[in-house]
Amino acid sequence: MIDILEVSLPGLASMFAVILLAYVVFGIAGFGTALIASPILAIFIPVSKIVPLLALMDLCAAVINVSRDSSKADWSELKRLVPLMVVGSLIGATLLLNAKPDILLLALGVFVVGYCIYSLRRRQTNRQFSPMLSIPFGAVGGVFSALFGSGGFIYAIYLGGRLRDPDALRITQTTLIGLSTLTRVGFFVIAGVYLDPSLLLLALVLAPGMLIGIAVGRRLTLNMSRERFIKLVNVAVLASGLMLIIRYFS
Repeated sequence: MIDILEVSLPGLASMFAVILLAYVVFGIAGFGTALIASPILAIFIPVSKIVPLLALMDLCAAVINVSRDSSKADWSELKRLVPLMVVGSLIGATLLLNAKPDILLLALGVFVVGYCIYSLRRRQTNRQFSPMLSIPFGAVGGVFSALFGSGGFIYAIYLGGRLRDPDALRITQTTLIGLSTLTRVGFFVIAGVYLDPSLLLLALVLAPGMLIGIAVGRRLTLNMSRERFIKLVNVAVLASGLMLIIRYFS
């Protein structure tokens, strides 16, 4: 159980602020909420509850984005990735519900730092990926989606090597995240995770931050390049991930 009444007002304000920031990034890139929000949320609620919380909110956010321009998505790529994503998500959800919380805390910190280092060092390439690479990328992305709430960057690596149209890439990514979160929410419903009313109440309290973040993110795409903004955010997320690792060992 999560009793939000036990969370101080500054704590709730911190959670609201990080959710807003996370969904600003989601509004721009179509993924990344868990990487940004999880290190801060882990200070106030159990790690095992963060993924179901963000899955529920990600699903709502994806529905809002996809409902506007889903016709631009590349459905041939989605047909390759989705079945593999479902298999990977089942494996990841099983690991999440049976792993020790303290190990999850350390794993989450290492995951965040690893992703940020990769993202900050990567360079644009023109290489074309083979469709066969959808097998490892789809399955591993599903595991990361269920276990850490973020397989989006894995899908983005694959789609970036397949799609050349930036608009098609963004919409396909957002659509895939929506389907991914739908799968995870379904697993968590079956497992009874959402029978905790405090979890649903917390999602409701944080929902305005999600809605504001999406609106701001879409607006920022008109004034700032996606690459520049994501790099700035990755620096902050990297610091958060390192703090999470330090917190585990301390």
